[in-house]
Amino acid sequence: MLNALKGRFFILPAVAFIAGIIAHLGFAPYDQQWAVPVAIIALFSLLHHHKVTTVRAGFMIGLAFGAGLFLAGLRWVHVSLDIFGGLPLIVTLILMLLLALYLAIYPALACYLFIKYRQQQWPLFNVLLFTSAWLITEYLRGVVLTGFPWLSLGYSQTTGVYSSAASVVGMLGLSAIICLIATLAFYAIKRHVKSAVLLVLVAFGSASLNSQDQLIEQQRAVNLALIQGNIEQSAKWDAKAMWPTITRYMDLSREHFDSDVIIWPEAAMPAVEGWVQDYLKLMDSAAAFNDSAIITGIIGRTPKKNIAANIAAKPPSSINHDYFNAIMTVGNDTDSRNIKGIYQSDHTNRYYKHQLLPIGEFVPFQAILRPLAPLFNLPMSSFTRGDWAQENLTARGFKFSPAICYEIAFGDLVRANMKSDTDFLLTISNDAWFGESIGPHQHMQIAQMRAIELGRPLIRVTNTGVTAIVDQYGKIVDQLPQFEEAVLRANVKTVSGETFFYRHGQTPLITLFAILLALCMLAGHRQNRLTQKLAALNKGYSLSKD
Repeated sequence: MLNALKGRFFILPAVAFIAGIIAHLGFAPYDQQWAVPVAIIALFSLLHHHKVTTVRAGFMIGLAFGAGLFLAGLRWVHVSLDIFGGLPLIVTLILMLLLALYLAIYPALACYLFIKYRQQQWPLFNVLLFTSAWLITEYLRGVVLTGFPWLSLGYSQTTGVYSSAASVVGMLGLSAIICLIATLAFYAIKRHVKSAVLLVLVAFGSASLNSQDQLIEQQRAVNLALIQGNIEQSAKWDAKAMWPTITRYMDLSREHFDSDVIIWPEAAMPAVEGWVQDYLKLMDSAAAFNDSAIITGIIGRTPKKNIAANIAAKPPSSINHDYFNAIMTVGNDTDSRNIKGIYQSDHTNRYYKHQLLPIGEFVPFQAILRPLAPLFNLPMSSFTRGDWAQENLTARGFKFSPAICYEIAFGDLVRANMKSDTDFLLTISNDAWFGESIGPHQHMQIAQMRAIELGRPLIRVTNTGVTAIVDQYGKIVDQLPQFEEAVLRANVKTVSGETFFYRHGQTPLITLFAILLALCMLAGHRQNRLTQKLAALNKGYSLSKD
């Protein structure tokens, strides 16, 4: 009988797992904005089930929901591990499961806190408790152990009716709006009048939340050529393919020197800067002669120590240096003609990636892990971290605030590198790692959110796609097909003005909900103690009567 009851309880985590899978449909490339709110309503209703009476039960339901969301939504990770990690299939599946379970701990913790401090008789208290617990744990997921903020709920509304609210409260604010609407809807369905009234106010009020009226489109525009080389990932770090790769990008660029700025993707030059300095000088001269500029991804270096042991070809010039995943400008950096160019080995018109990808760009405990499998010894997995905030790149007098690859998922970092006079956000990437999966589309969606938050057009250039132009409202205005060798030409106007989010960031939101969570936990704890004391008194009174 006991086993049968236990079996029935595990139906609830199974339903939560399915709800998590449904939630991933809210993200690119599916973009079903209803999916995440509906999934949260389902999760919230499971937490109110009469069998969910312990914090352990709440934790398990949250863990199951998170597992469904991350296993379905991050299945592209398996593509990278399976094709490029050099591991057996069973090992990649186990690693994928472990990653999903780790990330699922954060929604599980939110559900744990909700069950621990909820008050059945206070619906609006429960709304605030769940929303604040979810928001704080989602924030922590983006910062703990370097952070992985992928599939945060707010991204599901990037192209929805609440997207403009991100210019005020940011992506995490959209997560809070989703939780508020979902939990209020749950109580409204149960005919709780106050919740129904608040649901209407929150739903319509959030849709009108907007600071984009502060943005002014200028007549000044940049003529861009975005180069998508479509280089196979298997050839990316092959020493024999280095010069053919660089040549392909230059050949694609040659007909577009009439543009102001030509942009190549991440590591378009798959070489350490010192190996190709003569070629960089030629690029610099050619671009400057044509009154143009080239922005390219490259492996930057500064003198320090040798950490290039796993580069396929290591000339003597690579010894005793630190290496960076870098992006730099060559050619004309000003709005006046300069046929001399700007490139020198120590020129400062460059950016070094700060948010490095674990395993892919640095290996923790590398002395132990590197010998275990090719996964832990990938080419260029020994990078050094750049500074948190760096100067903008300049090209033909335009200022670009750069982010390399998955740095674009870290809103605080992107905001820290944007200046009040920044003309464009620029993100370059090599999404060939993800193959023909949903990963590049999610990456694109995240970039769109940064454009909304910061109120600037965003330029995205990748090796295999998605290469695109995004306006200051987060809408894709032009893009190239994936997995094609192509060039995207576009005139993009500059934008002035500042969004509320750019001025203040997410600190006010995090502070508010951290205080709310602390107050809810304190009030819930006191009420639980009072309830326990009253129950003990009632029990004593009943015994005395007997």
